[in-house]
Amino acid sequence: MDIADWRKKIDDLDRRLVELLSERARAAVEIGRLKRDTNLPIYEPERERIVFENVQHLNRGPLPGRDLVRIFERIMDVMRNIQKEEIVTKMERAKTQTELDSEVND
Repeated sequence: MDIADWRKKIDDLDRRLVELLSERARAAVEIGRLKRDTNLPIYEPERERIVFENVQHLNRGPLPGRDLVRIFERIMDVMRNIQKEEIVTKMERAKTQTELDSEVND
């Protein structure tokens, strides 16, 4: 394969990564809703440790394990932010509805 072929392969892989990351984000939103509804914390260090162990166990190279963990640290950081936004957005909507309801009832 020449460089153009390898770049096309990378473009295809990037497309698949975007699809998978979007799917993971949708799952994170749902988990955020469950955490909100059950008052669980967003940050769960034990769960993150398990994820890091899992990805290192699955890794067959050539990416070094420490680099893979760094990538997943960033992914999980972004997913935590998505969960926080889900919780804050829901709380803000509830507050807005309450404020509007109180104005109507006055």
